[in-house]
Amino acid sequence: MQDKNFDKLAQKFAKNIYGTPKGEIRAAVLWRDLSPALSQLGDKKLRILDAGGGFGYFSQKLARLGHEVVLCDISAEMLAQAQEQISASPLPLNITLVHAPIQDLSVEQHGVFDLILCHAVVEWLVDAKTTMEGLLTMLRPNGLFSLMFYNKEAMRFHALVSGNFDYVAADLKVKKKVRLTPTHPLYIHEVKQWFSEWDMALVTQSGVRVIHDYLKKNQAADFDYQKLLTMELQYSQREPYISLGRYVHFLGQSELGAK
Repeated sequence: MQDKNFDKLAQKFAKNIYGTPKGEIRAAVLWRDLSPALSQLGDKKLRILDAGGGFGYFSQKLARLGHEVVLCDISAEMLAQAQEQISASPLPLNITLVHAPIQDLSVEQHGVFDLILCHAVVEWLVDAKTTMEGLLTMLRPNGLFSLMFYNKEAMRFHALVSGNFDYVAADLKVKKKVRLTPTHPLYIHEVKQWFSEWDMALVTQSGVRVIHDYLKKNQAADFDYQKLLTMELQYSQREPYISLGRYVHFLGQSELGAK
């Protein structure tokens, strides 16, 4: 079994993820979580790794603040999109593109980082834990690790409230996979155990899309998506809503890592 490569789905993926209200919610929650933590690292220029970052939405956002970013992705098409956007930027962006599986990254070749991002990647990996442990060898002591993963329990709950009981009874397995449905969703308690084993303090945890994915399909024509975004931000760090997030974001800080 292989890890997922989005080469053939690059355009659809980019449009589905960031060209929609759910993309706006995702970006807003992640940035809300990251901003105060970045401030605590001081005013210095940071070295940041965006592992599996696609066309580099956050890479570009962070580079615009003056940070040095390494953007790695297995998809050449995604990186081509990234290069187009970087080239079109009115500000010069210090972003190095690396076309490779994130498992190929190493301290020897790429150095160490103050912040490592890995968003919506682990749920596509055959061996997510081992891959993340490899990334963490490149994290400086007290560095930050931003991990967003697809929440298996929310996947189940969404299927239940949609009436897809046969799907739930089959333990969320189908004969024909939907191309953008992650193949290896994770449980929150499982990922928390990983953080504990890695001696990584959990600085922030948030649900991503704790409301959006459960909305009734037919909303009024004047439905206010800005109010939805406000509510998402308001409830994303409260239980039971964290556990209902389609994705969950963990921001950890390590006392270990690369020297």
